Amino acid sequence: MYKKYYSKFLANHQDVQHFACHSHHYWPDVTREAVLEYWDDSAKYVDGKWEYIFTHKIPETQKLIADELQLSSHQNIVFAPNTHEFVFRLLSSLPKNKINKILSTDSEFHSFDRQINRSAEENYIHYDLVPTQPFDTFSARFIQKIKSEKYDMIFFSHVFFNSGMAVKDLEEIVAAVTDTDTIIVIDGYHSFMALPINLSKLEDRIFFLAGSYKYAQGGEGACFMVCPKNSTLRPEYTGWFAELENIEGHTTEVFYPNTALRFAGSTMDFTALYRLNSVLKLFKSIHLNAEKIHHYIQGLQASFLIELAEQKHHYLTEKNILSVDYQHHGHFFSFALPSPDHARKCHDELKKHGILTDYRGSRLRFGFGLYHDGNYNLSAIKNIN
Repeated sequence: MYKKYYSKFLANHQDVQHFACHSHHYWPDVTREAVLEYWDDSAKYVDGKWEYIFTHKIPETQKLIADELQLSSHQNIVFAPNTHEFVFRLLSSLPKNKINKILSTDSEFHSFDRQINRSAEENYIHYDLVPTQPFDTFSARFIQKIKSEKYDMIFFSHVFFNSGMAVKDLEEIVAAVTDTDTIIVIDGYHSFMALPINLSKLEDRIFFLAGSYKYAQGGEGACFMVCPKNSTLRPEYTGWFAELENIEGHTTEVFYPNTALRFAGSTMDFTALYRLNSVLKLFKSIHLNAEKIHHYIQGLQASFLIELAEQKHHYLTEKNILSVDYQHHGHFFSFALPSPDHARKCHDELKKHGILTDYRGSRLRFGFGLYHDGNYNLSAIKNIN
């Protein structure tokens, strides 16, 4: 149904079954025109392109995102080249004259995990980790830990990158944080444009991180953060974009606007924003939203499981898929294999047969995208040791 929108990527990979959509999703054809549009706008506006981008392209993209997340205002969204910028910007908002306590999980992506470990070496951060497994009790255990003591920041993923497990109880978890000074951050990179998301009841309380590299399908370089209204945080890691509203009246005083722009950085290549914008406009034009995408992917996953069962492989079997509820799950299956070596070898063997996957530690991941049609050929799995 949707393959026609991906003709250029598909033409270059005709002999491949691409199951790494969760890692590097194919881009729709409209993104190529978007790259040329950015070039043309740069030639047309030159120095004036910043004004054009901030008064036209950014608000348009903000509104498309806000509609998808059911936000009341698009002005609570700010952009950066990657989510790590936002992670460090939030960490830099914490005071350095005390030990800041952070609660997270053992399954966060490296942009947070590496940074939090490094920051802890500077003795102004202490962090606690709650294991995500067993998945069916995660929310209850996480809430119990939240209530056990006061935290300065709580950071967790909506969909965990190493398992695909989705957190159902976002509102209950946020409600458990009674101290209004506690910063709540939800990493939505593996849920944005994959799962239906309604942040209308949370937007005044949370920071929500996501981007276009995965399921928004615009490629790397366009990430965003939804910020609570009227946040008073003053990130030490800041840039000139955050002073756009006061750039003519610049003084030695560090000014922060009362919008999400207070978390902005500095000069960046907005080609990626143009790509993201083009994809979201395409989806809107064909009446395609995350709810419909999720339903389509669930159909693909069901077809995959039927084909997989016929292979009768000793490791790649449904019982080894990390999942609690297929109806509320990320857009990839993560197989728990005996060891990282097993995962690597399985990945390499599948690649020889034109089946592209990826792995994290001992977990082998199969992802699903709109450019799949459900006609899978997994017979090569029988030849994988």
